[in-house]
Amino acid sequence: MNAATATATATVSATATVSTVTPASAVTPAERTGARTDEAAALIGDARERIDALDDRIIGLIQERMAVSAVIQEARISSGGRRVNLAREMEVLGHYRDALGKPGTALAMTMLELCRGRI
Repeated sequence: MNAATATATATVSATATVSTVTPASAVTPAERTGARTDEAAALIGDARERIDALDDRIIGLIQERMAVSAVIQEARISSGGRRVNLAREMEVLGHYRDALGKPGTALAMTMLELCRGRI
């Protein structure tokens, strides 16, 4: 080890801070969920499990939508058309906005971005 490496190592060792990590098993359900009672923590834990399952289903549906979109794009391109149909995308944006409000438009934009250009 040369002098520069030894100095750098000593500097890192001297400035490193030791942090303690509490094992997940030592954290109470109330602490993990931010709830004030064990009853609320149990309710939140159950609801989070349901949300995680819903998220998995939503992700699967988006992946399925991406595959169907790729089929449509391939058919459109092979017939001499464009990859993207902006009129159709406007319909999708409007549908999401009508169903979910303004944030629905942002959600639809993200989904459309995921579904474009896979060919």
